[in-house]
Amino acid sequence: MKTLLHSIIVPVYQSRMSLETLVERVLTVMTESGINFELILVDDGSQDDSYTEIKRLSSLYPFIRGFRLSRNFGHQAALTIGLQKTQGQFITIIDDDLQDPPEVLPVFFEHLYRGSDVVYGIRKKRKENFFKRIFFTAFYRIINAVSRIEIPYDSGDFCAMRRSVVQAMLQMPDANPFLRGTRAWAGFKQIGVEYERDARFQGDSGYTLSKYVSLAMTGILMFSHIPLRMATIFGVMTSLVSFFLAFYVVISWLIKPFDVPGYLSTFLTITLLGGVQLIAIGIIGHYLGYLIDNNRRWPIAFITEATEENEE
Repeated sequence: MKTLLHSIIVPVYQSRMSLETLVERVLTVMTESGINFELILVDDGSQDDSYTEIKRLSSLYPFIRGFRLSRNFGHQAALTIGLQKTQGQFITIIDDDLQDPPEVLPVFFEHLYRGSDVVYGIRKKRKENFFKRIFFTAFYRIINAVSRIEIPYDSGDFCAMRRSVVQAMLQMPDANPFLRGTRAWAGFKQIGVEYERDARFQGDSGYTLSKYVSLAMTGILMFSHIPLRMATIFGVMTSLVSFFLAFYVVISWLIKPFDVPGYLSTFLTITLLGGVQLIAIGIIGHYLGYLIDNNRRWPIAFITEATEENEE
């Protein structure tokens, strides 16, 4: 099994300073384990000469294949390009910040050799700040509560897969991919492996809070209709309450006519209903925008340069 080609995908963004350390650690652990491998580095529009460093490293290490995207398309898009370019029978994904230790990769591969189709990492201890830990905890609980799939708690994109799984995932192209969700939806025999996540090697994460929220929204839009159902249910409940209140007012007036006391109640009712309608329209708009993005069928990203001329 170890003699078969293993593909390691690394999305790269603003990580010039950590790339050499990443390559050296990957080389050490794979060589010591006797595993045949290729390292695919996908530069997602970095502005810090990351691709220059990728080219330098590829000239030193023949197992490196580098690709440069035409702009910053996003982490998930870079990963998708990497999946499309793999040649190995076993494929793994790891980030460029060294928070996911390369030393865990042989453990992942051993599970694949024993018959598992997917091995994903479960973070048993995170080094992020308190607010990020709270966000991630809430994210997995919410998406599992509202979606039609179950994403293992505290798992991410760090995983290893057989080629058959990758081929299945690539048959489900999406303008806004959410790969850990697609991986879970695809099924196959999956197993989790706990590991301790390290602190970032250097710099700050390119994933801002808005990007995390956008990723969470993508996951919900892809795998859940619950927001639409909630809007419908809330609309029905509001209509029923309004109907019974109107019925009560009319009956009360017929029994004993009275003057309507001011405009405050009318104003509050209209404001409430207007807010509900705007929320429902916003939810529908998000789903509509998601459908429009996918109906365009545009490429997930463009490659402008590769370390091997025939790869572009």
